[in-house]
Amino acid sequence: MSETKLRDEIARLAKSMFDRGLTFGSSGNISVRTEDGWLMTPTGSTMGNLDPAKISKLDAAGNHISGDKPTKETFLHIAMYEERPKTGAVVHLHSTHSVAVSCLADIDPRNVLPPITAYYVMKIGKLPLVPYFPPGDLDLAKAVREMASDHHAVLLANHGPVVAGTSLEDAVYATEELEETAKLYLMLKDRKTRFLTDDQVAALRS
Repeated sequence: MSETKLRDEIARLAKSMFDRGLTFGSSGNISVRTEDGWLMTPTGSTMGNLDPAKISKLDAAGNHISGDKPTKETFLHIAMYEERPKTGAVVHLHSTHSVAVSCLADIDPRNVLPPITAYYVMKIGKLPLVPYFPPGDLDLAKAVREMASDHHAVLLANHGPVVAGTSLEDAVYATEELEETAKLYLMLKDRKTRFLTDDQVAALRS
């Protein structure tokens, strides 16, 4: 896909998520790998009204070379790309239900959400919790990097999800599945629930 089409796709899918309430204000960011670097949503921008021409472009070394200044959370994206060479895109949101789950005291940090649906298992699998760090803290990138080689999706404590995919659509759809599963989990949290069994999960993963 050409860079122009990639820019248009970033704007289209960002607006789709914004319009459906998965992101709001100037929160959240998207990046896509190109042949010579990355495209990233600009800092302070809203996903509801991105100008494709102003989307930030970074070279293979992570240097900003054109467009508006990139997201302040660039380091999160770079960490995912460097640890997962097949990653084609990364989505990071502050989506309400995922953030709510990330704030709970009684979740398993090794795997935050139980296997509620087959689609969650197939699109996300295991979801570890990254300990809390203040926004912009470079130690957060180190913590993400330590988990990224084994997990294409992580949940930042009191912050939100970071999801890598082989393509932009893949990353967006997996992020949406994560948000819907977080919503289901909160709805079912105080009720006796039938989760998928270990055998069912193993069959889906194989």
